[in-house]
Amino acid sequence: MIDASHEADEPDDDTSIGYLEAVSIGVGGMVGGGIFAVLGLAVGVGRGGTFIAFLVAGCVALLTTYSYARLAVALPSPGGTVEFLNHAFGTGRLAGSLNVLLWLSYIVTTSLYAFAFGSYGSTFLPDSVRSVGVNVLITGVVVVVALLNVASARLIGEAEDYIVAAKVAILVAFVIVALFDADLGAAAPSRWAGPGSLIAGGMLIFVAYEGFELIANAATDVRDPARAIPRALYTSVVFTIVLYMLVAVVTVGLMSLTDIQASADFALAEAARVVWGGLGFDLIVVAALLSTASAINATLYGTARLSVVIAVDGELPTALEHKIAGKPLVGLLLTAGTALAVANFVPLAAISSMASAGFLIIFAAVNAANVRLAEQTASRRWLSMAGAVACVGALAALIGRIATTRPVDLVLLSVLLMLTYLGEATYQHRRRLRPLA
Repeated sequence: MIDASHEADEPDDDTSIGYLEAVSIGVGGMVGGGIFAVLGLAVGVGRGGTFIAFLVAGCVALLTTYSYARLAVALPSPGGTVEFLNHAFGTGRLAGSLNVLLWLSYIVTTSLYAFAFGSYGSTFLPDSVRSVGVNVLITGVVVVVALLNVASARLIGEAEDYIVAAKVAILVAFVIVALFDADLGAAAPSRWAGPGSLIAGGMLIFVAYEGFELIANAATDVRDPARAIPRALYTSVVFTIVLYMLVAVVTVGLMSLTDIQASADFALAEAARVVWGGLGFDLIVVAALLSTASAINATLYGTARLSVVIAVDGELPTALEHKIAGKPLVGLLLTAGTALAVANFVPLAAISSMASAGFLIIFAAVNAANVRLAEQTASRRWLSMAGAVACVGALAALIGRIATTRPVDLVLLSVLLMLTYLGEATYQHRRRLRPLA
């Protein structure tokens, strides 16, 4: 989930962001719909050791937070990741390709949120129309949120703080109560999948940790950034790791693996039903709907504006530069339309794989950027190098898993990377037509 709403002004006492607000941005970005969508998928791979898979993925994210913390303090900009890559590698082919990949990865993430919205929302429908209802809800939420962005992009965004607080409170309450009812022995080592599956499974759902980088996008608005930004990044990631691990432990302790697989698309709601009955099921479903809708809103809002920035740099088609009534409607419509197609026609596992792979590549590049800028950012190169190696290793594990279990998904991943290359090709063509400053 991204939010490009911050302006590059000096923070003042009335509008600046403190440590707790920054933590809320990071936690809200990560727990923005991913856990609702991928929990069942993760259990299908990790079994009783699913919490280890979340830990492994979280450790890769935690290593990367070091680079984001250093870069955000040294190079504060609403552009966040885009600015870091451009500053480290210039505005040439490498940074251009990575920026296009970032844009496409956010589009795929939007489709993941839409899929989760449709899956959870369809549980309120009769069984006879549920399969069709999923697609109707997927399409409806993206269309409605896109229209809200045309009318007022802030309509849902203004309620974001309350939604973040509500969904985190519900998940924490669920975990606390469920710990007393769950069979914790279901998470014993004898119930774990093999080490390779745990690592690959963690990378399959790595997209659930996408979002901590939003704190870097807000760097220009943060009070005492040198102190607050690193603390907020580390706090938000560690909190999310612990929350995800506990959710995984209680879920496998409340339900059999067969039952979790049968309700994989809304497993968290079924786990809540065991603890709180029908009310618990409905509560989690409502939390999922609010969370995913707000995540779609924030991602569409930010991605549409990101497409304009990248197009102006020459890395996407010129049409995306154009604004209608002062708004990037071309980019918004392209983003929403592509997300709709992916969410309706691509399986959840493939969506999660593409999004996770895209962000692992981006995060590896950000770590490499901090290695390159270590003197400017006063960083320990070896830490960022470790982060880059971890991301590359995680990507290799993910690709290995896809190749052995769902080789057709490699085609989709190849398409994603090919589109990245084509985006960069337009940059080279446009530079010849209109040299960039």
